Amino acid sequence: MGNEKRVAMTEDRDDSRRYDDIIDLPHHVSQTHPRMSMLNRAAQFAPFAALTGYGAAIDEAARLTQRRVELSEAEQEALNEKLSALAKRLPAEARVTWFVPDPRKAGGRYVEETVTVRRILPDEGRMILTDGKAIALDCVIDVEGVVP
Repeated sequence: MGNEKRVAMTEDRDDSRRYDDIIDLPHHVSQTHPRMSMLNRAAQFAPFAALTGYGAAIDEAARLTQRRVELSEAEQEALNEKLSALAKRLPAEARVTWFVPDPRKAGGRYVEETVTVRRILPDEGRMILTDGKAIALDCVIDVEGVVP
């Protein structure tokens, strides 16, 4: 047993001297490959993140949406009058505000654009624009500036 310990210690000493000839050489710097930034080096290890997708979930939760406004009867009546006036002058340009529901979470956002309305189809509940887009009439909350 004593001899085994001596042999192991001798091997350890040999291992520690194995790289003595190169240990003090300068660090190699490639002439052909540019030095990698710390951000890119860190990105190499990103696939090993324990919480994959967590950042995207946090970003989605932080994304704000607006609540859809319900028009009162008087506001709905005023809007219907504006739409009727617009329908008599088609095609016509108007400033329309409508609600676009968010496909991923509750709520959505309001869009206000000056558009050219080609047709209003009350039976189908939509407004057709000259660029081919359709806006649901029940999402429209305001129409302004009807220009003949």
